[in-house]
Amino acid sequence: MIEFLSLKKSNCKNCYKCIRHCPVKSIRFSANQAHIVGDECILCGNCFVVCPQDAKVIIDETETAKVIIAENETVIASVAPSFAACFPQVGIKSLEKGLQKLGFSSAEETAIGATLVKTQYEKILKEGSRDVLISSCCPSVNLLIQKHYPKCLKYLADVKSPMQAHAIEIKKKNPTAKIIFIGPCLSKKDEAARYPGYVDCVLTFEDIIKWFEKENVTLEKKKDITKESRARFFPTNNGIIKTMKLQDDYSYLAIDGVENCIKALKDIEDSNLDHCFIEMSSCVGSCVGGPVMQKYRNYPIKAYQEVSTYAGKEDFKVTPLDYEEISLSRDYIQINKKIPSEDEIKEILAKIGKTTKEDELNCGSCGYNTCREKAIAVYQGKADLTMCLPYLKDKAESFTDNIVNNTPNAIIVVNEELEVQLMNSAAREILNVKTNSDVLGEQVVRVLDPRPFMDVLDSNKNLRNSRSFLAEYDKYVEQSIVYDRTYHILICILRDITEEQLEKVKREALQSKTVETADNVVEKQMRVVQEIASLLGETVAETKIALTNLKESITNE
Repeated sequence: MIEFLSLKKSNCKNCYKCIRHCPVKSIRFSANQAHIVGDECILCGNCFVVCPQDAKVIIDETETAKVIIAENETVIASVAPSFAACFPQVGIKSLEKGLQKLGFSSAEETAIGATLVKTQYEKILKEGSRDVLISSCCPSVNLLIQKHYPKCLKYLADVKSPMQAHAIEIKKKNPTAKIIFIGPCLSKKDEAARYPGYVDCVLTFEDIIKWFEKENVTLEKKKDITKESRARFFPTNNGIIKTMKLQDDYSYLAIDGVENCIKALKDIEDSNLDHCFIEMSSCVGSCVGGPVMQKYRNYPIKAYQEVSTYAGKEDFKVTPLDYEEISLSRDYIQINKKIPSEDEIKEILAKIGKTTKEDELNCGSCGYNTCREKAIAVYQGKADLTMCLPYLKDKAESFTDNIVNNTPNAIIVVNEELEVQLMNSAAREILNVKTNSDVLGEQVVRVLDPRPFMDVLDSNKNLRNSRSFLAEYDKYVEQSIVYDRTYHILICILRDITEEQLEKVKREALQSKTVETADNVVEKQMRVVQEIASLLGETVAETKIALTNLKESITNE
C-alpha cells in the first residue's frame, strides 16, 4: 500500500493516544515511536485527528495536481458534497470560479455520482436478491471489511463509489479529461490508487484551502441552490437513506463511527441481522465529520446545517449506468498476523508482572483494551513491554539511573531485533548523531557494526572491553555489550579512548626514538673506549720496551 499517512518522528512523544483511538490497532511502536502498519490500516484518520503533537501527516498531492494541470488541456475537479460544510455560504459555481483560477478547466459535484450509486442500491433492493446490503460509499468501511471482517464481504454492495461513478460520467462527456477529486477524506487517496483509471489525483479540502491562500484566491459567498440536488445529503449521517426510495420489506439502518460499524459487522457475522440495508460510514456524522474536517473545522451541527440547506428535494438528472459500468467486486485483503498460543501469551504477561487474572487490571495507558490484547501485540512485534505503565513505574528509576544518568560513557540500547531504543548524549557525540529521532527505531547498523550485537545474542555471552577503531568516525573505542534478558535489550557501552590511544602511540614513538638514541650513544662510546684502549695498549708496550732496554743497560754496566 502506498503510504498516504506519514509520521514526523521528531514530534512523536510516546503518548500512545493514537493506538488508544485506532479501532483496528494498526500501529506499531518501536523506541517509543509510532509506526503505522499499512497492511492493517483502514485509513480512517483517527490517529491523524487525535495526535496532540501533529506527528501524523496526510500526504499532500498538490504538486502532483499542478503537474497534471500543466500537462493536460482538460482537468476537471470532482468536488465532494461535503464542500458545503467546509466552505460555508459558497456554492459550486463560486467554488468552480476559484478552482479555475488555480488552472482547473471546470468543477462538478461528486453528488452526481452519488445519484448514480443510490439508484443502483435501489435496484438491488427492489430485486430482493440480497438479504443484507452494506453501502460501498466509504472506502474506510470497505477496507475494514476486506481486511478484518472478510466473512461480511458477500454483504458489501458490489457498487462503485460516488467518486468512481462520477469519474465514469465525466469521461463519457470528456474521454481525455483528467480528474482530480477534492474532499475531506484520507482513504479516498487509497481508493484512487487501489482502483486506477477513474481519478488521477486526490486532494483534501485543506490542500485546496492552502492552495487558495498561496494564490490569493478569495471565494465569492454565493449559493446556487437548485431543486435537483438531493444527493448532496450523502455526506451526512443517514444521508444515503434519505435520498433513496425505500422498500417496505427492508429495514434501513445508518451507522457511523468505526467502533459502531465493527459492532454491526460482528452482528452480521453472527447472523443477527437480516433483510436490511445498512449505510455505514467510518466517520462520526459521516463525511462532514471526515478527518480533515474534524482536525481543522470540527463544527458537526453547523456542518450538517450547511449541507442540508444546500441540498434540494429532487435527484440530479442522470442516465443510470449499466451493471458492468457501476459494479465493482472487492476481494479479501490478506493480513499476515502471527497468533500466539495461550502459553506464549501467559509468558509475555509474566514478563510485566501479570501472573494472575487479578493482575490484569488494565489501566488502558498502553492503548489496548485488555492486557491480553497488549500481550498479543507484543508477540506480533507491534507493542513493547515498556508500554505498560505499572511495569514502567517499578522499573523506570533503576533503568534510567543505572544505564543513562550515572555514567559519562556512551550508551546505546537496542532491542532483540537490533532496533535502537535509546542513545545518550555521549553516544550521539561519538557517533555524530544530531538528534535521537534520527536513529530511534532504526536498525543499529546505521551507526555501528551489528556483528558484535549478533554474536552476544547468539552466544549469550557478554562482550567486555573490546578495543576497536571506528573508521567512519575516526575514533578508538573500548566496547562492552551486555544482554539484559529481563528487559529483552542489549546495552552497548562505548568509552572513547581516542586521546588515550593517540597518547600511547606518541609514548611508543618517543620510547622507540629514545632507545635508538641510546643505542647510538652506546655504540659511539664503545668505539671511543676501543680507541682509547688501543692507544693505551701501544703506550704500555713502548714503555715496557724502554724500561727493559734501560734495565739491560744498567745490568751490563
